[in-house]
Amino acid sequence: MIRQDPLGLDRIYVQAKRYGAGKAVGRPEIQEFVGALHGAQADRGIFITTSRFTPEAVTYADRVAARVILIDGLALSGLMVRYNIGVQDQQTYVIKRVDEDFFDES
Repeated sequence: MIRQDPLGLDRIYVQAKRYGAGKAVGRPEIQEFVGALHGAQADRGIFITTSRFTPEAVTYADRVAARVILIDGLALSGLMVRYNIGVQDQQTYVIKRVDEDFFDES
C-alpha cells in the first residue's frame, strides 16, 4: 500500500506478479484484485507483472469503477531505467559537438 498523504487518507494498493514470458495475467486475476480493493474500501490500485496482460484483463481494468493501472513487463523495465531503480549504469557515452562561439572571430 502506498500512502499519498501524511494521514493515510489517499491510499493506493499494489499487487505484483512475477510471471515468465509465456504466462499472461488474465481477467480473473484483475477481478480478484478489484474485489480486494472493494473489500478494503479503496478505489485505486496498481497491478504490476513481469509478463503481460491479456486483452480481456485490460478491457476489464478500463471498465471497472475503481481506478486500476496495469504495468506490464515492458512498462516496468522502462520505469526502472527512467527512475534508476534496480538497474546500474554499465557504460556512459559522451557526445561532443563543436562550440561555434569558440571559433567566432568577433
